[in-house]
Amino acid sequence: MRLASIFQSITGGSDVRFQAYDGSTAGPSAASVSIDIKTPEALSYLASAPGELGLARAYVTGHLEILGDVHAGLSRLSEFSLRELPWLQRVELLRFLGRIRLSHKVSPPPQETRLRGLRHSKARDSQAIAHHYDVSNQFYEWVLGPSMAYTCAVYPTLQSTLEEAQFAKHDLVARKLGLKSGMRLLDVGCGWGGMVMHAAREYGVRAIGVTLSRNQAEWAQKAIVEAGLSDLAEVRHLDYRDVRETGFDAVSSIGLTEHIGKAKLPAYFSSLHGKLKPGGRLLNHCITRPDNKQRALSGPFIDRYVFPDGELVGPGHLVSLMHDTGFEVRHEENIREHYALTLAAWSHNLDTHWEEAVDEVGEARARVWRLYLAASRLGFERNNIQLHQVLGVRLDGTTSHMPLRPDWLS
Repeated sequence: MRLASIFQSITGGSDVRFQAYDGSTAGPSAASVSIDIKTPEALSYLASAPGELGLARAYVTGHLEILGDVHAGLSRLSEFSLRELPWLQRVELLRFLGRIRLSHKVSPPPQETRLRGLRHSKARDSQAIAHHYDVSNQFYEWVLGPSMAYTCAVYPTLQSTLEEAQFAKHDLVARKLGLKSGMRLLDVGCGWGGMVMHAAREYGVRAIGVTLSRNQAEWAQKAIVEAGLSDLAEVRHLDYRDVRETGFDAVSSIGLTEHIGKAKLPAYFSSLHGKLKPGGRLLNHCITRPDNKQRALSGPFIDRYVFPDGELVGPGHLVSLMHDTGFEVRHEENIREHYALTLAAWSHNLDTHWEEAVDEVGEARARVWRLYLAASRLGFERNNIQLHQVLGVRLDGTTSHMPLRPDWLS
């Protein structure tokens, strides 16, 4: 059984080079991307968890290698499936994989997480956030760049740099919220404080940010002091549900909703509504599914390696919930192409600092990130996932205090 040819058949990669530990090869020799099945353990991972999880485990552990650009490699492969094989060959392969699984037993890599406790309880949410964000601030500086913004940027042009696009994103949020000097902003899930510092520095706003990541909060507070913004800006290591203050002029939620959980979304929007004064605005910026036909749960690779307990819903579901919890939605837009560009920039940063990143967090975790960034970029490009900004207002009686036409588009 020539493994390279079989892999070519079951992945659909006709313009990808395949090579395997049995010495077999398949595909064009001049292909820019090559898949190397380096060991029997790679097959054991695939046999024990068919589909994306098995492939991820084989790649993260280094038993399977993608030589060349990972995004290009993934974009040229179809879903791992045995359906394309003739029936007799399929049976033979399944028997072969069964023997491999018995003779080369494998365990999930330690980078794979399983959380404890009630789903989306405060304690479990804290575990989920710590798994992904409390890795290494230095690692995130290499991947995200100087802005330390770990959310979709907004590219004014295709030639814009990542830093220009992250500034444009924060400024778009500020203008949608109608920020002015002296106002009070609450930024929930604030990350490393990018929106908090932008609002304080560019608009003279008194801004409070909260995050469940201790590493993020400590980094952000240090950055605030170094920027001379301590009189206006503050980041707390705190669950958004534990913020005591109310009467904010604006609330920004940039990349938090994905972590909340579908069942908790009504309470989430109700809580943010209660933080606003009448006439105050909420800008909710988050990843969504294109529709509500699929389960909200993320795929096994993302759930176990990247964002544990992450759940995505369709934009219509979010808009309905915002209305049901007291908001009047005034504007909505999908900027999914911008996230593909953002992820491409982060991937480039990771590749540029690859050796340093491996030294900092270990090769397996760095490989998780390389795979995650490439796969997510492909998801946005293929419209499997989207990024929506939804602007809502807490009415002042029946008055919205909104402009007759959007004044943030110029």
